[in-house]
Amino acid sequence: MPDNFGRMTSDEAPQSLKDFCFPKQEQKEESILTKNKRYQGDTTMKTEEHGHTIIHGDAVQVLKEVVPDGSIALVFADPPYNIGKKFNGFVDRWPSDADYAEWCKEWLMLCIRKLAPNGSMYLMSSTQCMPYLDLFLREHMTVLSRIVWHYDSSGVQARRYFGSLYEPILFAVKDPKNYIFNADAVKVEAKTGSKRKLIDYRKPVPSFYSSDKVPGNVWYFPRVRYRMAEYEEHPSQKPEALIERIILASSNPGDVVMDPFSGTFTTSAVAKRLGRMSIGIERDEEYVKIGLRRVGIQYTYNGEPLRKPAKNTQRKNGSIALAATDKQPDLFDL
Repeated sequence: MPDNFGRMTSDEAPQSLKDFCFPKQEQKEESILTKNKRYQGDTTMKTEEHGHTIIHGDAVQVLKEVVPDGSIALVFADPPYNIGKKFNGFVDRWPSDADYAEWCKEWLMLCIRKLAPNGSMYLMSSTQCMPYLDLFLREHMTVLSRIVWHYDSSGVQARRYFGSLYEPILFAVKDPKNYIFNADAVKVEAKTGSKRKLIDYRKPVPSFYSSDKVPGNVWYFPRVRYRMAEYEEHPSQKPEALIERIILASSNPGDVVMDPFSGTFTTSAVAKRLGRMSIGIERDEEYVKIGLRRVGIQYTYNGEPLRKPAKNTQRKNGSIALAATDKQPDLFDL
């Protein structure tokens, strides 16, 4: 890392970007980010231990001023979706879709700059916004896969239209001829060969179909539920199994994995477990506390003990509920 790693300045506001799949508008004097002031972190703090860095601050400014260019093997980006969800007092709603898109373009370009020449990015977004992000990203990277993460729901999603039970993920690389993809690390069962024991008679010497395969682009992982061991107090926590597949596929041990919108720091925690290094950026101090604990950097914060959320597992009838399982069914694990 350079000598000034972690040294922040505030004399330069983030620049707005334009021409992002929307009709051109006049350039505004005010940065799009400053319009949603609740999104900006009030302080900037960098905590680092054993190759894992947690930065409390605004993603755009941290990417501009802290993270070195060309230093990241894998970016997993799960930004606010601009759908009005509440995050500890912040509501992820921009003044317009165009404003949100300009903000996305700003941090996406910074993330691309931070990637190593053989780096990869996995980008999550809402179903409403992803088409625009897809159009933009394919101008600057090569999109190799458009992944559908789908999940179950016990509640009513919609009454007068078909509710959403999936979230899209783009897998893009900087150089389509030079990127990391560890196929063997993420293979899943191929039922044609492993269970049905069918024989492929098209081959010169007939043989059984393969018993494993690289997953397709439709992934089933349960959403994080209250009684799961990995649960943290956050409205859009992503499951460890989802992040694990991404990190195993697109990075090697010792590589640096970055999450610019870390939330509960699942990316950093899984990266540590898999022998990678990590950089996690988060604007909300309460979520930074979760990250410090999950990554094992510290267990107190300004004298406050950092503990997992206490859970009430007792039902109204007095019985004790069993913990929800983390194991996902394999019906759609293609």
